[in-house]
Amino acid sequence: MPNIFVRYAKFAGTSVVGTIVDTLVLWLLSDFAFSKGYWGEYILSPFLSFQVAVFVNFAISYFYVWKDRVKNNRSTRHFFKLYLKYNLSCSAVLLTRMLCIIIIERFSGWDVVICNLIAMCFSGLANFILTNSLVFKKK
Repeated sequence: MPNIFVRYAKFAGTSVVGTIVDTLVLWLLSDFAFSKGYWGEYILSPFLSFQVAVFVNFAISYFYVWKDRVKNNRSTRHFFKLYLKYNLSCSAVLLTRMLCIIIIERFSGWDVVICNLIAMCFSGLANFILTNSLVFKKK
């Protein structure tokens, strides 16, 4: 059982890296690439920054966090097959987090940043469970 806690700690570290990547890419895109319109700044930039962060998190997960579960099957095809699963699970978790933010705000009236932090606690755990049991499941 302690192995799951070590894996979760590694996963939490990748989440921090992903948050930094997401924020940096969002800033670069929204301030420099798509700063002339609402759609580019508030829709396209966050979508692209999310996708970059998902890829970075997946690469770290593949080569570090769950490396023991993929060591015998390291083909390009396998990598992108797992990446598709990972991206879909992260996207589902993102939608769940957005729903949590709305529910928390409706019941509490708190600021969106506070609601987001609370929702991230639940969504982070959900993301770990999905990634551990579906994407990088034990053979």
